[in-house]
Amino acid sequence: MTEEMNVQVNVYGVGDIVRGKVVKLEDKQVLVEVENSKQNGIIPISELSNLHIEKPSDAVAVGDEVTAKVKKVEEGKDGEEGLLILSKKAVDAERAWEELERKFANGEAFETVIKDIVKGGLVADVGVRGFIPASLVEPHYVEDFSDYKGKTLAVKVVELDREKNRVILSHRAVVEEEQERQQKELLSRIEPGQVLEGVVRRISDFGVFVDVGGFDGLVHISQLSHTRVAHPSEAVKEGDAVKVKVLAVDPENGRLSLSIKEALPGPWEGISEKVKPGDVVTGTVKRLASFGAFVEIFPGVEGLVHVSQIANRRIGSPHEVLKEGDEVKAKVLDVNEAEHRISLSIRALLEEETAAPAEDYSQYTKTAESRGFQLGEVIGEQLKKLK
Repeated sequence: MTEEMNVQVNVYGVGDIVRGKVVKLEDKQVLVEVENSKQNGIIPISELSNLHIEKPSDAVAVGDEVTAKVKKVEEGKDGEEGLLILSKKAVDAERAWEELERKFANGEAFETVIKDIVKGGLVADVGVRGFIPASLVEPHYVEDFSDYKGKTLAVKVVELDREKNRVILSHRAVVEEEQERQQKELLSRIEPGQVLEGVVRRISDFGVFVDVGGFDGLVHISQLSHTRVAHPSEAVKEGDAVKVKVLAVDPENGRLSLSIKEALPGPWEGISEKVKPGDVVTGTVKRLASFGAFVEIFPGVEGLVHVSQIANRRIGSPHEVLKEGDEVKAKVLDVNEAEHRISLSIRALLEEETAAPAEDYSQYTKTAESRGFQLGEVIGEQLKKLK
């Protein structure tokens, strides 16, 4: 009983922490019924929150339980206990700083509500005023932040200075961390040799980046096509849907090497149906060697014209007759799809073009009317005409 009576008559002084219930809201302050004391308290609007508020109801409501720090004790009248001037934000700030320091040390992510939009970023209530610079809101550029007010965001503390009352938060760090986790999970399921569907996201001078479900892999320029391309933009454009073959996976460095070329049918596939021995084809001289010339007759498909099949005369080197870039016609001698070999002959066409036409002997053939006549009869007829 004695303990209960002592509790009922607690008297608080400056610096003490008290608990109480909000009993009334006024324009610029809040009235609080302090627990275990005859003293009452008020919390000025400036001591309600670490953020700027327009009215007390922005921070508390009647019936709320609050914990506050005694900032001042006004003298009572006629022996009554003095009125306590309290600060809710002081207690909130103390607890908040301890919690923020712990989260900062652990790199912990937590949720907070965006209370205001200011020049250069967002303001959040984390027990104290937390600021999210515009560059740390999202991984991508955001032009208009108006939709963020009242929104709950997951954030991490990236800078903390208690003396300067400075708290810098980042939502971008949380998003990027989650993206990295998802990318590593994705990479763990991808193996070399797999064929995946993706979308071309970015084109550079050395290749293109293809999104294969949340992760961008690189297709080097040499892996874009079976034919040579001077710039990746010649083969694909941003937004193209493509199939890619996985060449290599590097989970540690978050790299994925892809090939569009390897996911396409090879240029030699079905070549025996496209061209057969005896066909005449037109192609471009791509390379010259001492033993012959390589002529491209289909994209990525070259046939060999042996030096003996280049001209209808003896030559010592292909360079005597041909140069790279020449367009030539040739006759197909042989097709070997399995070994990727086609034999061509320019000489065969030249010989056909220069062959002498067959002599016409029809003028020497007897007609039906002349059959059976003797030479003498013919001469006799001529002598009769002379008489």
